[in-house]
Amino acid sequence: MQKSAGKFLVSIFWDQDGILLIDYLPKAHTINAEYYLSLLVQFKDIWKEKRCGKFTKVVLFLHDIASVHRALATQKKLAYLGFQCLDHPPYSPDLAPSDYHLFPGLKKQLKCRHFSSNAEVIAAAET
Repeated sequence: MQKSAGKFLVSIFWDQDGILLIDYLPKAHTINAEYYLSLLVQFKDIWKEKRCGKFTKVVLFLHDIASVHRALATQKKLAYLGFQCLDHPPYSPDLAPSDYHLFPGLKKQLKCRHFSSNAEVIAAAET
């Protein structure tokens, strides 16, 4: 039996045209509203750069029900940045686009592979 590389949190921002931002939370850190707010600002800058000409008055966000997504500070920042958050009813698997459009390709790429470090996992996932 081999020791696993461990787990770490990855935040992925994507739209119908592909992945825009991937953030790997540093080890021994916990995602909180402050950290997530910084990701939202990064995302807006990257989105404007990569989707030049597609920036509209309202960007719709579909979050899950994680506490960092539901925090008042997050809701205020989304409004400030011009994003609108769609309600995600609990226990609604049919409203999780990542499960159908993002994760299957990633799972196929990583299937049956073993990694000894986070760097190996990141390199394989980004490929």
